[in-house]
Amino acid sequence: MATETSTVEGIIRHRLSEVLGGWRGAAETAVPTIAFVVVWMLTHAVLAAVVASAVAVVLLAAVRLVQGQTVRYALSSVLTTVIAAALALRSGRAEDAFLPGILWNAALAAGGVVSIAVRWPVVGFMVAAGHPDAATDVSVYRTWRQVPGMVTVCQRLTAVLVVLFGVRLAIMLPLYLNAQVEWLGVAKIVLGWPAYLAAIAVMASILVAGHTPTIGGVDTDPPEGSGSPVA
Repeated sequence: MATETSTVEGIIRHRLSEVLGGWRGAAETAVPTIAFVVVWMLTHAVLAAVVASAVAVVLLAAVRLVQGQTVRYALSSVLTTVIAAALALRSGRAEDAFLPGILWNAALAAGGVVSIAVRWPVVGFMVAAGHPDAATDVSVYRTWRQVPGMVTVCQRLTAVLVVLFGVRLAIMLPLYLNAQVEWLGVAKIVLGWPAYLAAIAVMASILVAGHTPTIGGVDTDPPEGSGSPVA
């Protein structure tokens, strides 16, 4: 019987579970947007909406701290929130708060396509980040490519993410150009956590269905207490 790390798909499932924030981490990224849209709809005041979004981020981080948990997922949206707030306050247009996200998805889609074309799929780096030695051995970020099957599977998974980013861009860009703030908020929320779940489900089906063998133990997680087998 195959073990969790005896196939490429098993390794990827294990690694991705280490680097993704789970349902709570993903849900926390939606809360600042919900706060922004709700307050803007009630007041039509950009400043009030921006403040509400910032307060939401602070409260999420505070809850994590009180619970003795890492705040990295709660703070993952800080940079985009700050940039969005700056743009919206500068222009006075609420829809500009969504521009950083639109541009970011465009960049991710383009980057994903390029990474697939050159056979350095983005998901491969996410898998490498889940390696036990990732924090101390930068070589794990390139040696995963020694397993041809790893590259192939990661290309398929990256293609799923490219579709997700492309759908977000195709829906949100026209709404932005037409200043549809309420619908932008709805689209960002729906295309955030729910669409992310759908993409994860597709990726999971690929991983469950596949049984690509590893070659010579390359890029497998080392036994506890041993060094990394990846040179």
